[in-house]
Amino acid sequence: MQYRTLGRTGVQVSTLVLGAMNFGALGRTSPDEATAIVRAALDGGINLIDTADRYSQGESEELVGRAIAGRRDDIVLATKASMPMGDERNHRGSSRRWLYTALDDSLRRLGVDHVDLYQIHRWDPTTGDEETLAALTDLQRAGKIRYFGSSTFPAYRIVQAEWTARERHLSRYVTEQPSYSILQRGIETHVLPVTEQYGLGVLAWSPLASGWLSGAVRAGREITTHRADVLPQRFDLTVDANRARLDAVEQLTKVADAAGLTLIQLALGFVTAHPAVTSAIIGPRTMDHLHSQLAAADTVLTADVLDAIDAIVAPGVDLAPDEKHDTPPALLDPALRRR
Repeated sequence: MQYRTLGRTGVQVSTLVLGAMNFGALGRTSPDEATAIVRAALDGGINLIDTADRYSQGESEELVGRAIAGRRDDIVLATKASMPMGDERNHRGSSRRWLYTALDDSLRRLGVDHVDLYQIHRWDPTTGDEETLAALTDLQRAGKIRYFGSSTFPAYRIVQAEWTARERHLSRYVTEQPSYSILQRGIETHVLPVTEQYGLGVLAWSPLASGWLSGAVRAGREITTHRADVLPQRFDLTVDANRARLDAVEQLTKVADAAGLTLIQLALGFVTAHPAVTSAIIGPRTMDHLHSQLAAADTVLTADVLDAIDAIVAPGVDLAPDEKHDTPPALLDPALRRR
């Protein structure tokens, strides 16, 4: 396993992060399976675990808490808030009111007195930056969080938050967690230059592109992945973007074979090769998934392999632009772009 400094924090983290989104009902991973995966990941050199209150409505945090009992001090523990937690309209977002409640709930489920990294899961357009940053700064000063970060923020929102922190003398986001893979490279044009400029650590989620780069999706085969069951539209081959992804996967598989790598090693090695990226978040549902992904822990891609990838999916290109999660609200809601 390789280790890198998380932004400018001085904290050393593994280049692979254990993501716990699949723990619980969403991924159908049982408590015993989750515990086994966490312990095997730690034994394999991973030292950062990432979860969120939203994952299976808190069940993921509970399973992580159970799994890390007795090993808390060896782990960089990260969780997230702001996504809806039920139907109540104020049980979401990044207001001071909700963040205080959400963090206490997360600490209780995790069975800890603090988290190392607390992340705003999505930018909340209804709450001002000063409100959120002031609340996070106070939670940091209270010792409940060590650092805080953003997740899937548009580049201009990252910049605005950095300037607000500076102007108001508040603590700032020290990390960003964007979606990034060979098949979704759009953040190379805007987000990654900004994170480099401001010295943010980057924890990339979905480096296997929702399973497209796991080796399980190939031409002429029935797609039977768990993600295809949950989100069938993302694997519908009548959709142009999905046909483009399948064509890219077939070409990438040849590149991986020629380099003596699995497609998973190629995909994870690509993400961690970018100088702006600190770590790639893996989200195994089973021990087999974990072992196949841990095999990429020391993968370093050569320049010719990276050039071959660029020839298949050009830098800065998203093959499935409709699946982006950082689109400005005005592009999604016509009312916001009309007087």
